[in-house]
Amino acid sequence: MDILILGTGALATLFASRLTSSGHRVTMLGTWPEGIRALRENGARLVAPNGDEQVFSVSVADDPKTCRGAKYALVLVKAWQTERAARQLKECLAEDGLAITLQNGLGNREILAKYLDDPLATESAGKKQNKDSALSVDSVAKKKSRVALGTTTTGATLLGPGLVKAGGEGVISIEAHPALGPVEEALKSANFKVDIVNDARSLVWGKLVINAAINPLTALLRVPNGELLNRPTARALMRALAEEAAAVASAENIKLAFHDAAVAAEEVARKTALNRSSMFQDIQRGAPTEIDAICGAVTQAGQKYGIPTPINAACWRLVKAAVEGQIPSNK
Repeated sequence: MDILILGTGALATLFASRLTSSGHRVTMLGTWPEGIRALRENGARLVAPNGDEQVFSVSVADDPKTCRGAKYALVLVKAWQTERAARQLKECLAEDGLAITLQNGLGNREILAKYLDDPLATESAGKKQNKDSALSVDSVAKKKSRVALGTTTTGATLLGPGLVKAGGEGVISIEAHPALGPVEEALKSANFKVDIVNDARSLVWGKLVINAAINPLTALLRVPNGELLNRPTARALMRALAEEAAAVASAENIKLAFHDAAVAAEEVARKTALNRSSMFQDIQRGAPTEIDAICGAVTQAGQKYGIPTPINAACWRLVKAAVEGQIPSNK
């Protein structure tokens, strides 16, 4: 099948490589000049954990008009690029197409839906719902939506334009959607582990809690994940960040998959001890980070409910201060 991937960074290159290796036709749509040039000239290059490198030929576009009629799209750009990706998709996604967001942070689905969904049609569908039906208004709205919410714990490190090293094998979790079947099969054919869930919000929030606990500290201290466990002050901050985010999730009526957020964050840091978080990688190459959609989102949601989040607020501002004045990257 034909699959459009929004992005040319680490996860986008990883997904493009594996889907292409399974026989699917992949087009990558991006704006990063160096990445686009490298992918066109050298293909998508994937380095396995043992160091072996494979090269896959992919189509690359920088103009959404050349991708018109796209039936399925995976959104794998950074959270701060979601609005740009949504504008591109508005030009090229088919009327019956589906965009699946597997991004970090909060608010990505809402931004995509603002551009891709017709709110009047969705509202009308909900009002016409049969009162005896088991479907809720939300489920009717999802059927009308061209956006599906998902998350992934699959890891990847960008070694250079068009060159990515596979990280830990994770899970792709996507909220159930009537148009999702072909994408699910395509991802499984590329040996991704895929779970279809009734409510992806709990998984998105669960990942948000972990990201809020680990990413800003590794970025500010410039250390791999496991080093946070070796520094008592950093470990205490990590626990506090996780607990604040979990408190906000509770206020949002989100049921997290773990009972103790601090313990869960420590376990992830232990299992990914040698990994450099995506935010650490962004800081290293002078790129914008996703801090607004992570600690910033936790802080703003906390304010809505009157829940104090002083450590998330501090990390939000510290990471923003660390990247101010750097040249933006368009990966």
